[in-house]
Amino acid sequence: MRLIMFDMDGTLIDTQALIAENAAAAFRSIGLPPPTPAEVRSIIGLSLPVAIGRLLKSDDVDLIEAVVGQYKSLYRTSLEHDIDREPLYPGARDALERLKAQPDTILGVATGKGLSGVVRILGNHGISGHFVTLQTPDHNPSKPHPGMLLRAMAETGAEPTSTVMVGDTTFDMELARAAGCRAIGVSWGYHPADDLLAAGAGALIHDYSELDAAIERVLE
Repeated sequence: MRLIMFDMDGTLIDTQALIAENAAAAFRSIGLPPPTPAEVRSIIGLSLPVAIGRLLKSDDVDLIEAVVGQYKSLYRTSLEHDIDREPLYPGARDALERLKAQPDTILGVATGKGLSGVVRILGNHGISGHFVTLQTPDHNPSKPHPGMLLRAMAETGAEPTSTVMVGDTTFDMELARAAGCRAIGVSWGYHPADDLLAAGAGALIHDYSELDAAIERVLE
């Protein structure tokens, strides 16, 4: 059996603009200069409090909580008016269908997004049933700590040598390396391809049509 774990933001779903807009709005709402889109892109994939702390360059818990609260509220409100702003990347659905149909393959999610958001997005796209394990910061440390993959393997019985993390950030690659698993980087996400390779990606793909072959390569 092999376990293929997917990151969400920047890997399965394209939320860069949505996240950057709401992060900037959250900072402005409490009188702080907003981060640039590039700054926001660099922290996507971390759990929200860790990400906001890095953007603030502060470990002030009260300040971090204030910005996190504003961000969550603004994000929810923005989706009430535009529910199509969390689309799947081209080819993602077909790739998930192909993998799900393989009897020796099970799928999971390992993301910095909260569990309620993960459940909502998977339900909106009709793919909730594709994943047997959902790992989020609700019950794990933030990436790149190996906890998400360790818990996923414990839940499913998968071995590190048969587990692959598919992601778009160095946090995903470092997570896989720390857990003793394989890693595949995707070039359409939020961190440069060269950085993914330097962080431990065993393969790099530029389109979801390349995923099946990349999985075979890293598991050889």
